[in-house]
Amino acid sequence: MSSFSRRVWPALALLLSWCPVAAAEGEVSLLEGWHDAWPFRFLLNMLGYSTIIVPGYLLIQYFKRTDYLDTGHGICYPVIKACVFGSETKLGLMDEVTNAPRVEVDSGSPVRQMFKLAFCAFGLQASYLTWGVLQERVMTRSYGEASAEQAAGEPDAGGERFNDSQFLVFMNRILALTVSGLWCLTIKLPRHTAPAYKYSFASLSNILSSWCQYEALKYISFPTQVLAKASKVIPVMLMGKMVSHKSYEYWEYLTAALISVGVAMFLLSSSAAHQPSTVTTFSGAIILAGYIVFDSFTSNWQDHLFKYKMSPVQMMFGVNLFSCLFAVGSLLEQGALVEALDFMRRHPDFAFHAALLSVCSAFGQLFIFYTINQFGAAVFTIIMTLRQAIAILLSCLLYGHSVTTIGVMGIGVVFLALFLRLYARNRAKSGRRSALPPAQKV
Repeated sequence: MSSFSRRVWPALALLLSWCPVAAAEGEVSLLEGWHDAWPFRFLLNMLGYSTIIVPGYLLIQYFKRTDYLDTGHGICYPVIKACVFGSETKLGLMDEVTNAPRVEVDSGSPVRQMFKLAFCAFGLQASYLTWGVLQERVMTRSYGEASAEQAAGEPDAGGERFNDSQFLVFMNRILALTVSGLWCLTIKLPRHTAPAYKYSFASLSNILSSWCQYEALKYISFPTQVLAKASKVIPVMLMGKMVSHKSYEYWEYLTAALISVGVAMFLLSSSAAHQPSTVTTFSGAIILAGYIVFDSFTSNWQDHLFKYKMSPVQMMFGVNLFSCLFAVGSLLEQGALVEALDFMRRHPDFAFHAALLSVCSAFGQLFIFYTINQFGAAVFTIIMTLRQAIAILLSCLLYGHSVTTIGVMGIGVVFLALFLRLYARNRAKSGRRSALPPAQKV
């Protein structure tokens, strides 16, 4: 534990002492293992982010108050202009891109399209199924001397676990930043006009949602997490009404209610008798709720940013750039970066798993963009919905999660609701398209 952590802890100990960290038998209390407690790590991360956010906010306000866009000059002017003002003041919201004719993608022969679809489906499934399996392996199993015991079904016998979720988030983001940066350098993209600092909002919520996703696996099972992620359409709708003032159709509320019923069936069917090592704890529920809230804000804020008519890869680069800055700054201030690298040195298999996690995350994002570009959001949603179902099955087979009959029915209700939602959305789009005049259907 770094000197920074030791100085911060006395001020936070009293605040954190009430938090219920674990309900499962054998888990230590907060005061016995305070440096590994999720509330402490969360607040420590937020303190690290604030050392970047607060100075950044003050600088942005200073440049805006002093009319730097009109009075500034020198070698730093282009960088400050792009970060604080973008091109929106002079050019509006990308008029030249908005008015440009849309380039249609050549569909090719049916056989070629079939191979493209198979390629997209395989790429998405391979990337995200591998990512899900590795995510559970890294966060719920020990590394080192316990390998033999783990093979015998005793994952906690000996060895040591990796507990720093923020380092895994940083690993994912640094590779995604590299891949998207190379893409932006080699492929001609629309002219960028958004003020760069606006990516920081989505970046902060994105790294917090990813941190919660990793951290939650210490307290809940992977199937529970997958179903909770499937049910995030409800908070996404609520966040959409608050952030973007969106309105929704009756079928959207109906399918959201069905998803809630299915998730409730699955969660209520889980008990300590069926899942002794993966009991859903109070801490797990809080962290998972945090993931859903942060992730809902991320998607809605990215929708808000797309008014600048940027490409998805530009969005990927901007968000990951600030995510890397936040994560590496916090890790360095805590001294956690050195500790994580030392853990990688001691356990080469962990280093391989962390690197493969990052590869799957980065290339999975590229497969998302390519699939949506070639086949649309509907086909992509079907592929990813099937991926969630397969991920639950794989987790149960590989890590021994047991699911009751009511739990299986709950899973079925959730995915039935997701497919009904997709079907109703496509019907609604077809109805709106058929109502348009012929000249507007092109």
